[in-house]
Amino acid sequence: MTDHIDQLIDELIAREGDFVDHPADNGGPTRWGITQAVARRHGYTGEMHTLPRHMAAAMYKRAYWHAPAFDQLERVAPKLAAEMFDTGVNMGTGTAIGFLQRALNALNRNGRDYPDISIDRKIGPETLRAVQAFLRCRGASAEPVLTKAIDALQGAHYVHLAESRPAQEAFLYGWLANRIG
Repeated sequence: MTDHIDQLIDELIAREGDFVDHPADNGGPTRWGITQAVARRHGYTGEMHTLPRHMAAAMYKRAYWHAPAFDQLERVAPKLAAEMFDTGVNMGTGTAIGFLQRALNALNRNGRDYPDISIDRKIGPETLRAVQAFLRCRGASAEPVLTKAIDALQGAHYVHLAESRPAQEAFLYGWLANRIG
């Protein structure tokens, strides 16, 4: 049986595609969605166009699933964890977690459901407790609504990137088409 993260990685790699070296992409040469900088941080020294898929999958699992504790989030909110994984890969895990923490604070009904949490861009006990409290207080619709809040913040961030760095307009349509919703 395939683990949930293995399925998420397969879907992500299908979206990201094979080798790309777009002149407007600040990440430079990329294969399977792994930038050269990320590959080097994980010990890969070869040419990016030959990065093996299994190495990219291992990097995703280590750096974008276990390290940011999305595996812990999955235990309480699997669909939210999947969204956080995808957002974290595309924008950085700290940014994704910051979106989650901001959304949780904005959705706690002025602290009536649970106290505000720190926007420290890390998933720890405080963030996990807030997610659990939100799910408990809001019921069956909670996880999809929280996921929509992450999508909304992500979409606003993409538009801001395109507005502030015109070269990024080359990617805006694809980001919105493939990363939101």
